[in-house]
Amino acid sequence: MSKKAKSNILLLITSVVWGFAFVAQKAGTSLEPFTYNGIRILVGCISLLPVIAFFSKKNASKKIDGERVVGDKMTGNAESISEEINDAALTAVSPKQARTDLINGGLVCGIFLAIASNLQQFGIYMDTDAGKAGFITSLYIVMVPMLGIFLRKKVGLRMWLCVLVGAIGFYLLTMAGKNDGLTLEKGDFFVLLCAFVFSLHILAVDHFSPKCDGVKLSCLQFFVAGVISLACMFIFEDPKISEILDCWLPILYAGVMSSGVGYTLQILGQKEADPSTASLIMSLEAVFAVLGGALIFRESLSLIEFVGCAVIFAAVIISQLPSKKAAA
Repeated sequence: MSKKAKSNILLLITSVVWGFAFVAQKAGTSLEPFTYNGIRILVGCISLLPVIAFFSKKNASKKIDGERVVGDKMTGNAESISEEINDAALTAVSPKQARTDLINGGLVCGIFLAIASNLQQFGIYMDTDAGKAGFITSLYIVMVPMLGIFLRKKVGLRMWLCVLVGAIGFYLLTMAGKNDGLTLEKGDFFVLLCAFVFSLHILAVDHFSPKCDGVKLSCLQFFVAGVISLACMFIFEDPKISEILDCWLPILYAGVMSSGVGYTLQILGQKEADPSTASLIMSLEAVFAVLGGALIFRESLSLIEFVGCAVIFAAVIISQLPSKKAAA
């Protein structure tokens, strides 16, 4: 099997893990949103600590002898991993500046992540199906280029078309089946807001990630988002230890699998994969969210909702196809 094929398989597994995380979030609605989110995000933060230690050890070994590190069971190529995790730009800044960028990035990205993830959990808590939440959230992929307008980035005709198609798909998925065709459920509205804030989060990550270690940035943003969520839990909710313990499996899955395992597989998978292919494979996350909801919660979509999902998926896929200029 070629390296690209192996990378694509890893990315496919990543999309499955992330898709089923929506199911874990639905199962977590036995807890109030801030309680579930605060705990599972901090679990995600902790799950990344071994990943940081692993790659830090590889990086240190590379600096010492510049050779392949013996015992690397995942890829056997520590140099490639180091190059993937640590952008070359890191070497151009002082350690003090890198720490400052890491802290600033962790705070900014963590705040956006806290807002987005809690909006999403509130939407699911208000009875939005796991599958619907997955597809609505995927609209952030279309929103990100549009927000780039405020950063003076050009938006082509194709992206405007994707926005229009995505809006039509959202209407079909959330409102078209209602009596008046204009009613938007609260849960769906919260998830739509979540997609918008996730777009801001992606732009923030895009700004800070070239300046610092990507895994450390992810871990720190999880810590900040978890602390914010737990603070809101103590202010607005009434957490009970017994209920939290009863929800241990959804918490662990969303924390460990979605964050630690999923993020690591993404890093390893993108090492050899073509960028456009990688983004297309990972967009299948929404499809697996629907599949997981159907298998575990017996969720089902009406015909018009199914068409809405298909239209949104088409908008997401088209938005990620390489342009002629990029291909050239």
